[in-house]
Amino acid sequence: MLTDIKAVIFDMDGVLIDSEPLWRQAMINRFVKIGIPFSEAHCRLTTGLRFKEVAAFWFKKHDIKHIHIEDFEKEVINDLCELITQKGKSMKGVTEVLYFFKQKGFKMGIGTSSNLKLMNTVLDVLDIRQYFDALSSAELLEYGKPHPYVFLNCANKLSAMPDNCLVIEDSLNGIIAGKAARMKVVAIPEDINKNNPKFAIADYQCDSLLDIVNFNSSELSNNVIHHD
Repeated sequence: MLTDIKAVIFDMDGVLIDSEPLWRQAMINRFVKIGIPFSEAHCRLTTGLRFKEVAAFWFKKHDIKHIHIEDFEKEVINDLCELITQKGKSMKGVTEVLYFFKQKGFKMGIGTSSNLKLMNTVLDVLDIRQYFDALSSAELLEYGKPHPYVFLNCANKLSAMPDNCLVIEDSLNGIIAGKAARMKVVAIPEDINKNNPKFAIADYQCDSLLDIVNFNSSELSNNVIHHD
């Protein structure tokens, strides 16, 4: 898996931090408050997009005009940051995989659709900032995922060629972005997407970050890693 790889770019939500349930909680609460019927299924339809794009999609669909998207985004992000501060926990294998890549001398970065406030909250709550050589938030870029810009921007900050980068993602939009950037992609999907055929576009599929640490060539079959 690591042949020719010199840099590793992590998605953040659902890869480093178990924030997807908290995202859904914050989104459902706020969307319902402004009159949009919302459920976990609705949340999953736009996983991987920048939240402003998520809000714009649902505002247009329900013709919401009594609140500005920018104000709504701030409310949701503030709620989410509070939830992460109170309940945030790392995904399985985060400490081990960060130490693993650090010991091997790989450069590491984050390429996320989340905004800077949320990214900084996660880095501080998990106390992992010291592992990363570059941070890239799609908030500051012209395009978000599934466009490859956020990963290409991170690779540039890492002084790494795209062909030498490994992306670790949990969402389909993120996987598409990584492949569009000409990078190798490891998918670690939520349980609900474990058997989703669309995730087959990733180069590898793992159950958790620990699979990467414990990986050896005999465990690779049909580009899917399964580790008990």
